[in-house]
Amino acid sequence: MQLYTENNAAKLKIAFDAKRAYQNGTGLGHYSRTLITSLATLHPEHNYYLCAPKITDRFNIEPYKNIVNVTPQSFISKKLRSLWRSSGVKNDLLKLGVDIYHGLSHEIPVGIHKTGIKSVVTIHDLIFERYPEQYKWLDVQIYRKKFKYACQHADHIIAISIQTKEDIIKYYNIPEEKITVCYQSCNPIFEHTVSEHEKERVRTLYDLPSAFFLYVGSIIERKNLLNICKAYALLNDNISIPLVVIGEGDGYKIEVKKFVAENNLYNKVIFLSDNPVAQSNPAFRSASDFPAIYQMATAMVYPSVFEGFGIPVLEALWSRIPVITSNISCLPETGGDAAFYVNPYQPEEIANAFTTILNNKELVAQRVIKGLAHALKFTTANCAEAVYQVYLRL
Repeated sequence: MQLYTENNAAKLKIAFDAKRAYQNGTGLGHYSRTLITSLATLHPEHNYYLCAPKITDRFNIEPYKNIVNVTPQSFISKKLRSLWRSSGVKNDLLKLGVDIYHGLSHEIPVGIHKTGIKSVVTIHDLIFERYPEQYKWLDVQIYRKKFKYACQHADHIIAISIQTKEDIIKYYNIPEEKITVCYQSCNPIFEHTVSEHEKERVRTLYDLPSAFFLYVGSIIERKNLLNICKAYALLNDNISIPLVVIGEGDGYKIEVKKFVAENNLYNKVIFLSDNPVAQSNPAFRSASDFPAIYQMATAMVYPSVFEGFGIPVLEALWSRIPVITSNISCLPETGGDAAFYVNPYQPEEIANAFTTILNNKELVAQRVIKGLAHALKFTTANCAEAVYQVYLRL
């Protein structure tokens, strides 16, 4: 049904599930913040409402006069914030006269399809369906119930890659025509060249080495940090540039650190997120210092086994540095013809990619040029406009 068009969509009220925007510092948070601010900038004629159980310093909406926070107000909703987000928020949406609700991370409020409010849900990945053994049994059941419900009851689904669209069809039997692929952008701060003065400030602040490879992402099994460290162990004394790791983890991180210790890689693997300065610095938590860190890196290393999209790859392409990533999942969609592709299960291939980047400067320069050209397909404007067109087609 063609409910909204460019001519009659002059004053839409669009609400978002903003939990991740305020509480998540990595992929889902970056996606939420970037999309919201891009839409508010590109289409300022509309009003945007951020439905957030809790407000934090991760997101500042003050510069945007058309963005308003919506938070729990009643005594019960303040006590039961998760319940408010998953259901009670509908009352606030109706009071505000919201036209469209966008669940930015796999969920929509239960029963929203009965309110008359149109809904969209973004599905980033169904990794827990592919690799349930990497999740707690109860978590898999909860995710499956929420994700499947959202896919079945939302008016339309946004998948952030072709890979994710295919998985939605495969696992939840959703009609293809109900799903639109809208690629992600990354934070536009990565598009800008950082000054040498700023780089040195950041290098000094975090005590970074003069040259380093970079890994950014949660330290979990699927992200494959252990095999990167195994590649380092294979190269041994043939690689002098350390690896800087940005990311948090639990059990798998302990496993990685154990390998680092057993193979005497202390001086070659730097867990930057453990640095007290990084932990206490809002500029690190909000990632505003990340462009400088990226642009100082020799290369990004991201051989993940499976992704919904792989934002760090795109951030690296914008940062004009080479990228080592996996030849499977959606990562070839993100890396295009610019990345150095490896089998993520083979540390030898990762090690060979390190060696190639260190020794073949001409090839690296060519890939960096290709990388920037590929990144231009994923500008914040292009990605936000694709989402906006989904709104208009509801």
